[in-house]
Amino acid sequence: MKNINRSEFLKTSMKAGAFVALAQFGSPFLSAAQGNQGGIDTDFMNNLIAANDEKVSAILQTQKVGTGRALGYEFAYLASAYASPSSKYYHDARLAAPLERLTATMLEHQSEDGTLNAGNLESPPDTAFMMESLTAGAYILAKDNSAAMSKINSEVKKFIRKAGEALITGGVHTPNHRFAVCGVLARLNELYPDKRYLNRIDDWLGEGIFQDKDGHYPERSQNYANVENNSMITLGRLLNKPAMFDYAKKNLEMAYYYMDPDGNLAVNDSRRQDQWSSKNIMAFYLHYRYLAIKLNNGMFAAVARFIETLPGFDKEIVGNTIYDFLENPVLQQQLPASATLPVSFEKLFTTSSLLRIRRNDTTTTFFGGPDLPTIIASGRSNSPNFFAYRKGKAILKYMRLSSSFFSMGYFYSDGMKKEGNKYVLYRKLSAPYYQPLPKDKRKKDGDYALSPSIDDRFWNKMDFSNRPVSNVKTLETKVTLTENNGSDQLDFEVTGSEGVSVTIELCFNEGGKLNGVTAGENENSFLTSGEGSYEFGGDTINFGPGTGNVRMIRGLEGERYSTHFGSLRTKGMYVYLTGNTPFKHTLKFS
Repeated sequence: MKNINRSEFLKTSMKAGAFVALAQFGSPFLSAAQGNQGGIDTDFMNNLIAANDEKVSAILQTQKVGTGRALGYEFAYLASAYASPSSKYYHDARLAAPLERLTATMLEHQSEDGTLNAGNLESPPDTAFMMESLTAGAYILAKDNSAAMSKINSEVKKFIRKAGEALITGGVHTPNHRFAVCGVLARLNELYPDKRYLNRIDDWLGEGIFQDKDGHYPERSQNYANVENNSMITLGRLLNKPAMFDYAKKNLEMAYYYMDPDGNLAVNDSRRQDQWSSKNIMAFYLHYRYLAIKLNNGMFAAVARFIETLPGFDKEIVGNTIYDFLENPVLQQQLPASATLPVSFEKLFTTSSLLRIRRNDTTTTFFGGPDLPTIIASGRSNSPNFFAYRKGKAILKYMRLSSSFFSMGYFYSDGMKKEGNKYVLYRKLSAPYYQPLPKDKRKKDGDYALSPSIDDRFWNKMDFSNRPVSNVKTLETKVTLTENNGSDQLDFEVTGSEGVSVTIELCFNEGGKLNGVTAGENENSFLTSGEGSYEFGGDTINFGPGTGNVRMIRGLEGERYSTHFGSLRTKGMYVYLTGNTPFKHTLKFS
């Protein structure tokens, strides 16, 4: 399916004399719009409707019915085309059959309790995620009020009302689930008013909404901030709770400073699975656009306009969000004037010990806030990626540091301190040996509690907590960052037990070219002396000097992972610098 960008569509439509007049977007949608009253962005709406028509054409050609969340999306796409006067499918009888198939499939697969298996088994929150788009489509059809859609409206109402019962009584797993459910309950109440929906919303909101002073929600996740911001905006606009906008506004203000020039967001401090992936600010487009218009916010207008320039915008936003604009008319309005966005800043987010520095197209990320002790579980921050550096298209994805100290693996800082113009990461590790148990703690049968060692390295039936310790070994690691107009200096100091091997690991984005390094085994390279460089897309990162040392790289993750044959190695081009304690080295990036 070919995607039409905004400029191409306007040229084509103007030549054909088919420029869509404002009135054609038509009530009842536009009559409800409340924002800065800047007028309808007809260019944008033209593009949305044209892109959705292509999507609907593809749906009609395949005659296939999706599953899970796709059911809601397809219903919303079809409903949007049917109810849009400027769509070539406006009130087209051909859309009735696929809409009927979708509603029949939903009813057929709906569990007795009202849920769908749209993710986890009979999950209320996953059902809610599917219903976000479905309820938008149902709202659009209901407002259109076409007699030809009466049966479909009735059937989809059956599904939605039964699913609503699951959301009134059903439980959740995670913090964001609570608010996703609340947002959908607000949508249900808009469609089919029911006091029980509002009561359940009050139950969840009655727990309180946590947001730290920097703007993070509990999971510190860009992925799930998207869910929570969406829910806060929905609750604010549908339930007349403008205070809810404040949560989304604060998070979105913070998100801008997490953003690199290509739109990708820092994820080091996430407590969810996205700490190992990437997230682009494009996912927040509707939130920036809505609050820019609603609050006449120039910063958000500028971010929204920036997002419109990103590769993939036509596919991801123009091609997929028509129902959001029809269900929420504020989005249809023109953006207010843009403020000037800062492109040179230094921001320390103290609640997660994340530092972000930007100097035009060069960015630095420095992270010292994983959740300690390190426990590998969803809901905890456990990324060892403490430094990243991007210069244009050349990207150092991350830096890690590992030592062989009792197989404890990667360095995880215990917070971050600012000392003058420097930022410091630090952690002290201790590893004891264990003495015999005191006589009053001994058992004749030798059957002691299965328990963790006091340094959390391993478990055994040794009753460690009651044992005296001796021969305690220590290792102190300190990493200091000094930034100067886009150039970074990292000073490493690892002291304590002597003769411990130390490895600095650099992972550059795959597809580039490394210079000045020595090739090793398993596609690894070493910087043994002098300077190295990494080139990509016409941009270059220079780094060095080397440490004058080369050795085999293995077991960097430590016993926590090796016990289960696990690895934290990702795709990329690896360069290593190695040494032994006492270890002191300065590494520069420019």
